[in-house]
Amino acid sequence: MNYARAILEGIHLCGIVGYVGKKRVVPVIIDGLRRLEYRGYDSAGIAVAGNGDGLQIRRAEGKLRNLEEVIRLKPLDGTYGIGHTRWATHGRPTEENAHPHRDCTGHIVVVHNGIIENYLALKKQLIADGHKFSTETDTEIIAHTVEKHLAAGSGNGAKITLEEAVRKTVKELKGVFALAVISSDERDKIVAARNGPPAVIGMGKDEYFVASDVPAILYHTATCFSWAMATSPSSPPKA
Repeated sequence: MNYARAILEGIHLCGIVGYVGKKRVVPVIIDGLRRLEYRGYDSAGIAVAGNGDGLQIRRAEGKLRNLEEVIRLKPLDGTYGIGHTRWATHGRPTEENAHPHRDCTGHIVVVHNGIIENYLALKKQLIADGHKFSTETDTEIIAHTVEKHLAAGSGNGAKITLEEAVRKTVKELKGVFALAVISSDERDKIVAARNGPPAVIGMGKDEYFVASDVPAILYHTATCFSWAMATSPSSPPKA
């Protein structure tokens, strides 16, 4: 599938927002998602970490206000996180299928815009290797594949970083996609990659942003650039 066809099929409509910095992470991400509502969506979700409670996820079917109500009833906070508005392509538009999606350990979550064409083959192999899936989406296989590479390490017994695991994962994916990944084991870091759909990185004073489109982060920074693969460092330099 080429990117022009992907646009016609509407898969570019999913929204991604990520933030690492000193601001309250949940309001930043929710505000960014609201600025992406023009893209259309049928569910929304957010994952944050960094406050000592591991990864916390909230998701909701329907409009962003439903997610905000879920957060009001069950608040969450952290120092870094990712959010998503989903336009269903694989799996029904339900809370269960809403992003972010996690791996078996619960330490890794991913949000994704696009289509993974070979997800069934990857899922079959991951299930054979003992991975358990809880959604109907193609996105969930990304989290499990990152988990697989982190567990395997470098091949000589050495551990690898989250960005190395994402890089290995992306090499296995076929299709058009933009994705962002966080782990509770690598604090204040978002790893993002794309193959087709537009996406941007934003930089501010001691903070970084990831988004599907500039309007999501323009309120916070005018320093934006497109990316193929990017990582927010654990200790962001001063802008």
